[in-house]
Amino acid sequence: MNPKYNRTLAACFIGYIVQAIVNNFVPLLFLTFHDSMGIPFTKITILITFNFAVQLLVDLLSVGFVDRIGYRASMVIAHASAAVGLIAMTILPQQMTDPFAGLLIAVALYALGGGLLEVLVSPVVEACPTDNKETAMSMLHSFYCWGHVGVVLFSTLFFWMFGISNWKILALLWALVPICNGVFFLTVPIAPLMEEGEKGFTVKELFSRKIFWILMVMMVCAGASEQAVSQWASTFAELGLGVEKTVGDLAGPMAFAILMGSARAFYGKYGERIDLDKFMSGSSILCVLAYLGIVFIPSPVCGLIGCAVTGLSVGIMWPGTFSKASAALKRGGTAMYALLALAGDVGCSGGPTLVGLVSGQHGDNLKAGILVAVVFPILLLSGIFLLKEKR
Repeated sequence: MNPKYNRTLAACFIGYIVQAIVNNFVPLLFLTFHDSMGIPFTKITILITFNFAVQLLVDLLSVGFVDRIGYRASMVIAHASAAVGLIAMTILPQQMTDPFAGLLIAVALYALGGGLLEVLVSPVVEACPTDNKETAMSMLHSFYCWGHVGVVLFSTLFFWMFGISNWKILALLWALVPICNGVFFLTVPIAPLMEEGEKGFTVKELFSRKIFWILMVMMVCAGASEQAVSQWASTFAELGLGVEKTVGDLAGPMAFAILMGSARAFYGKYGERIDLDKFMSGSSILCVLAYLGIVFIPSPVCGLIGCAVTGLSVGIMWPGTFSKASAALKRGGTAMYALLALAGDVGCSGGPTLVGLVSGQHGDNLKAGILVAVVFPILLLSGIFLLKEKR
């Protein structure tokens, strides 16, 4: 690969760290918002839903404007929005009559940045003249996991040293990451997605291809498989092991994120020697076994280990599906990446929602919900075989 594109890859890797900051920093402050601003938990829940709703909307709308203004301008806008949102969170709640309204505006701003990054980063990496695009894509997505781990660990350390009351200072420190990376994106080379003279598929052309619908279902299942257990891992740890929330967060979501990142980094390092179909198929089967272990093994410790193993099993699903899409639909373009990101986000939202609904219908039994969620890795495995037949 041309050495100058190493800078582009580095900027993209940091871009996914920015997205990890956007999605994982503010939830650490929910109790602080409740206590210091008097915002009820019912409204705080809206912040989570609103964040991902805005990102879903951006996924959809980006089809119409990214190609018009270009990837560099879109990247700079994404980073600027993320930074402004984090900064606004430290100012607007105190300046407005209703602090919740100020938080909602801040969330909208950084969610705009997060949604754009999800659409932009993968195709920019895919366009780079790398030796092995599948391994580059897997390594890219591992940085979201490392960003998640870093946000939780660094924030926890900061709060321990300086107190939770100084959270605004930390928010401004985190805002420096998108500011610096946005400036970095002004200078890095960005390879074109299409060869000269080629045009990407329109949304209508994509919808007319059966292989695209298989990939869309796979992305929904990848997102759902990833989040169905991840979003409930802390609760599972607290209920199953009887530990306090801090320990539950470390033992549940942190272990999940570390193993998910490890799976992506492993394929990023050794993927040239590994068949992607086999790796994704094996991961899907491991995910089914991990889900079943959580459900049917009575030991709470084994259940928690099952949650962690789920992280290992889902690592390749999202980046692997992106790689398969770029190989199967070489003229997919921005529309394809935006719609795949949309499908993945639908899965990320729908997976844990299904687990919660089914669990609620069975007396708040999380195992019942996780058992139903086994359908997602099974469907993903079916999609892998269908793609083989199409090829």
